[in-house]
Amino acid sequence: MILRIRASERSYPIYIGQGLLDQGELLQRHVPGKRVLIVTNTTIAPLYLDRCRAALLSGNSGLQVEDVILPDGEQYKSLDVLQKVWDKALETRLDRGTTFLALGGGVIGDMTGFAAAAYQRGVHFIQVPTTVMAMVDSSVGGKTGVNHPLGKNMIGAFYQPRCVLIDVDTLNSLPDRELASGISEIIKYGLIRDPALFEWLEANMDRLLARDAEAMTYAIERSCINKSEVVSADEKEGGVRATLNLGHTFGHAMESSQGYGVWLHGEAVSAGTVMAADMSVRLGWIDPSIASRTKALLEKAKLPTEPPKGMTPEEFWKYMAVDKKVLDGALRLILLRGPLGSCVVTGDFDPAALDATLNTSCH
Repeated sequence: MILRIRASERSYPIYIGQGLLDQGELLQRHVPGKRVLIVTNTTIAPLYLDRCRAALLSGNSGLQVEDVILPDGEQYKSLDVLQKVWDKALETRLDRGTTFLALGGGVIGDMTGFAAAAYQRGVHFIQVPTTVMAMVDSSVGGKTGVNHPLGKNMIGAFYQPRCVLIDVDTLNSLPDRELASGISEIIKYGLIRDPALFEWLEANMDRLLARDAEAMTYAIERSCINKSEVVSADEKEGGVRATLNLGHTFGHAMESSQGYGVWLHGEAVSAGTVMAADMSVRLGWIDPSIASRTKALLEKAKLPTEPPKGMTPEEFWKYMAVDKKVLDGALRLILLRGPLGSCVVTGDFDPAALDATLNTSCH
């Protein structure tokens, strides 16, 4: 399957299927120059680096391929580690015609995109995601960046890739915990804009957890279609794109308070989504059955539905105060409102409902 993202800089394809990593021509057609820098990590390199290199070099492409291998984990999503990418690029004298290729999960994709945006003020960029989270969320739409000790993803840029290549077969090597983490984002799409997907997930979660290729491909396709529609309408998150952050304000606070990497991003988003649904019920904006179905589906996916033990309302407030959705000093949240598949981005809510959700969720 081929989807197309329409962004201000360019329109670019998302390829979704099995065995795509071995189809070198797909990657080569999106490399305009002769030099490629593959950025990957210590987990993915032994699994897929040689295959990716072979694909780029197949058919006498004439490409020159370098690589840099970063440590694996959210705790390494920093400017200090990112420096290794620029070091490699400068040491090997890569020019402005170079393509940076991200081979890995969301951390690698975000860091490689930011490195590409900044190196010589912008070089070409390709995404080859290898986790569910990266396939359905971070690789699509051009958000790039690194974390700061005071806030997640606070340093970055919008920078679109030339293509996204999603080989579903790479998920066979994904740990169960990472698989579940990515599924949290698929559930999000059902909640905010695709009720048919949500209902399909309720009926097919066991197939996803069993890595059924047909079910996984369908879920990834539906997620990418949803995200591509949103990104095409709102590339720089001036409006509707912010709805993609359902559960993220609460979730990012959990990640920051625990230390990056202790909780996976999707685990924190899962618990944050339950909190957003709880608050939406307290405001009278959704039927309580939507919140209970949401919690049940996340539990079925083997995801956490409560914040880390010991986390306090005061800690939530500390980190939510520096969230990117704070505007003119006012906190905005993505909340559910209306029937299943509907949500809003708003700062117009009763703060007592937020306090009640924080006080009830924290224990």
